[in-house]
Amino acid sequence: MNFEINGNNVFIIIMITFVVSAILVPIMKKVSIHVNALDYPNERKVHKKPMPRLGGVAIFLAFLVGYMLFDSGSVRMLSVLIASFLIVLMGIFDDINPIKARYKFIVQIIAACITTFYGNIVLTDISVFGFYLIIPFPLNYIFTIFIIVAITNAMNLIDGLDGLASGISCIYFITIAIIAFILNTLGGLDIILSLIMLGSTLGFLIYNFPPATIFMGDSGSQFLGFIISIISLLGFKAMTITSLIIPLLILAVPIFDVVFAIIRRLIKGQGIMKADKEHFHHQLLKMKFTQRKTILIIYAISAIFSAVSIFYVLGDNQISIAIYILLMILLLFFVLKTDILFNHKAKHGKDKIVK
Repeated sequence: MNFEINGNNVFIIIMITFVVSAILVPIMKKVSIHVNALDYPNERKVHKKPMPRLGGVAIFLAFLVGYMLFDSGSVRMLSVLIASFLIVLMGIFDDINPIKARYKFIVQIIAACITTFYGNIVLTDISVFGFYLIIPFPLNYIFTIFIIVAITNAMNLIDGLDGLASGISCIYFITIAIIAFILNTLGGLDIILSLIMLGSTLGFLIYNFPPATIFMGDSGSQFLGFIISIISLLGFKAMTITSLIIPLLILAVPIFDVVFAIIRRLIKGQGIMKADKEHFHHQLLKMKFTQRKTILIIYAISAIFSAVSIFYVLGDNQISIAIYILLMILLLFFVLKTDILFNHKAKHGKDKIVK
């Protein structure tokens, strides 16, 4: 089906996928309970009772409806569809009976290879704040696969509070759509995906915003991360977004969080996929913020990065770069003052014993 996107029918795309998702989420609650796809509370988790966690399937099914109604059926989109199906299928199995991290990693690489080799979504050059870099073969394929797998896992790791991953994803999709309007590039696959995913994710978010009644599970968080990585690469490849760095900076919070989680676990001699309670949102909870306030704070930070990205596209490059740097410094300051990287309480407790 050849569906031309313009300012008049953007609302139609978002509303149809929103309604489909909102209808499917309660159904997936019942399915989750029936197949025992429940997230049980433990010392690391915030929720206090078992929660159904197949909400991501509702997002994916709404995405499929959007695909059937609004996509023209290109090979590139077909590669995204096939790879997404693998990601979601793996997530469903993991939500029912946890899968070892290395097997999930293998499936993520296979999915990334499908979009890279079959869909020809390959990053061949990068424009970063005025600097231009050509990526030679085969590094361009390796780098593309790395970006897809990295962002997929970043969204999966940050999904630790009600409404966190879904809300950040919605902010991302909205920002990409706004940039498309500014640049008058509504026909790109990245924009179609953003609008379909915005409606699909918002339909889930109304059930997932704290206090949540359902989780998206690995099927949802990895699917969102995968699609976000594809949109970032497509936007750059189609030149609808000025450079790869812009969509990635919109994801500053989850990217910062996953980078410092890896560093933290390496310092402690732990596996990089080992779960803990030292993520960005955990630090805010330790400051006695409620779950709702913690989510809203992270939303606000993500929205600020998004706003600066929009200003950058509008042409305020120097000011935008300065604000980016300032925001990064503030995030780094927060990291160093909390337990994200180092356990300050343990250190202080040791000093007290010595005295």
